[in-house]
Amino acid sequence: MLLQLCGFSASNYYNKIKLQLLEKAVPFEEVLAWTGRGDPKVVSASPLGKVPFLNTPQGPLCESIACAEYIEQAYAQHPLLPAEPYAAAKERELILFLELHLELVARELYPEAFFGAKVSDGTKERCRKLLVKGVAGFGQLAKFSPFLAGENFSLADCAAVVHLPLVSSASRIIYGEDLLAALPVRDYLKRMGERPTVQQVNSDRKASNEAMMARINPKAP
Repeated sequence: MLLQLCGFSASNYYNKIKLQLLEKAVPFEEVLAWTGRGDPKVVSASPLGKVPFLNTPQGPLCESIACAEYIEQAYAQHPLLPAEPYAAAKERELILFLELHLELVARELYPEAFFGAKVSDGTKERCRKLLVKGVAGFGQLAKFSPFLAGENFSLADCAAVVHLPLVSSASRIIYGEDLLAALPVRDYLKRMGERPTVQQVNSDRKASNEAMMARINPKAP
């Protein structure tokens, strides 16, 4: 059975796994699956109706962290985590910090920043404080030399390439300033954008964004 990546290319967490698979040259099939609990096939693999999830030869697997770990262990070619335990742990630390203290905080702003909804002033104020604190901490951990964790492209880059643009854009739209501007994120993302795998992910994301927006706001007949 060919490994199946299920979800849609507008999702940054889906794209984190997709970029990992492309960088590792793992054969896989993309299966379109939208979020939500309305599709029994989705819920049977991902109980909260979240994407991405994998259909593996052993069975389904959800949550992007678990999916990434499975891929690294099941497909040894082109490893994206160091073999040395402490170095690998530092990579995981960087990914978790980015996702917990930057992306998941900024996600509360996405409804207003990207989807035309409204976020309360209290939420904006709270998120700003958390993001300022999170960005400072992230700056202590990230190296950008030239990759996020050091000299080699890694799983941390798979996460950063898809999360950092959203954090940057959301903060700029909501607060009128890029809260990541003090870090060398722009130059980093420009370098990463020269990679063919990143270019493919970004191209597919743009097409999927259009499909997602049409799904959210269908035209009146």
